[in-house]
Amino acid sequence: MSKPSPEIEALAQERLSTEEARITGSSRRTAVTLRSTAAEFWKHPSPWMIAATIVGAATWRVAEGDWQLSDLWAPVILVGLFPVLEWVIHVFILHWRPRKVVGIKIDSELARDHRRHHADPRDLPLVFIPWRSLIAVIVSDVAIAVFAFPRLGQGLTFLFAVGVTGLVYEWSHYLIHSDYKPRTSAYKSIWRNHRLHHYKNEHYWFTVTSTATADRLFGTYPEPSTVKASATAKNLHGDA
Repeated sequence: MSKPSPEIEALAQERLSTEEARITGSSRRTAVTLRSTAAEFWKHPSPWMIAATIVGAATWRVAEGDWQLSDLWAPVILVGLFPVLEWVIHVFILHWRPRKVVGIKIDSELARDHRRHHADPRDLPLVFIPWRSLIAVIVSDVAIAVFAFPRLGQGLTFLFAVGVTGLVYEWSHYLIHSDYKPRTSAYKSIWRNHRLHHYKNEHYWFTVTSTATADRLFGTYPEPSTVKASATAKNLHGDA
């Protein structure tokens, strides 16, 4: 990676400082409550779509019955691996660089919207999973739950867990980009890391719902002072 100019470094630091000051700023500023922040969250389609999946999976699971201890292994593994899955999706799907394969341009809606999200992190609709892509994800998850498990009850328990983790992700990502001020050390760490990803360098700090667990594992959690500002944090892949 080439060394950025002092102007780029200064601009990145200015963006980061301005964004943090806007949220944690002076006492004269009216505090944004968690209740008002949550009210805005439910004005967008993806939380409702995921919530409907959770309710549907739970209802179907209760109707199915056949409760066994083995129902728990898939949710436990999912929760344990979720930081890694989140990192992999962020790096390889959301930061996908458009390319042509046998003359056909490969560029998903998720990647396109994520580039727009980096260009304007304050545009709230772009914070959420696009509803068209989410439909495909939900249909795929239902198919996995029904066909990929030895028992339907086990698959439905997995589907419920997928919905819950998905809603946690949507809420966490939205909360980070909202005006809600961090009040716990764990959330402040997550909040700070994601802002570094957007305003300092998009090649690091990929996790959203945990305190840099997968970033530490994959070497994308450097000391911020050692990282040069990126010229493409707001324009992923340059002109790609």
